[in-house]
Amino acid sequence: MHPNEELITKFYSAFQNKDGVTMSSCYDPEATFSDPAFTDLKGKEVGAMWQMLVERGQNLSIRFSNVKADDQTGSADWEADYSFSKTGRMVYNRIHAEFTFQNGKIKSHKDSFSLWKWAGMAMGPVGYLFGWLPMIQNKIRTEANTGLALYMKRKRIS
Repeated sequence: MHPNEELITKFYSAFQNKDGVTMSSCYDPEATFSDPAFTDLKGKEVGAMWQMLVERGQNLSIRFSNVKADDQTGSADWEADYSFSKTGRMVYNRIHAEFTFQNGKIKSHKDSFSLWKWAGMAMGPVGYLFGWLPMIQNKIRTEANTGLALYMKRKRIS
């Protein structure tokens, strides 16, 4: 197995174990992360986001597959089942991840999934009906980033 495949496997295994500290250790200090909700995280924000998600993840269950990597890039598919903390509604999310690497760490990480489908599961009928609207998606992004900022302040991560 390529060392970067081992790194991706370590990352998702830590996610399965709700070990945000180990997940964070897989990233370069200057790493970037993006997904449909958290669009432009950098540095310590990246690790803090995972730590926040594993702490809040009620009934969190993670599965991953199709791990591939070489010296420069990698990818994986993963699935998450959890209760969304704001509504208590069950979410099943299928995600494709793309990575770049530097010095044995993740340098960039981009997750892709349907924010509209996620909104429908997390928010119920309102999400299904209106989750495709830019106004609703921007509200989801704003709430996600505000939640991360509050989490980092509470945990004194700067």
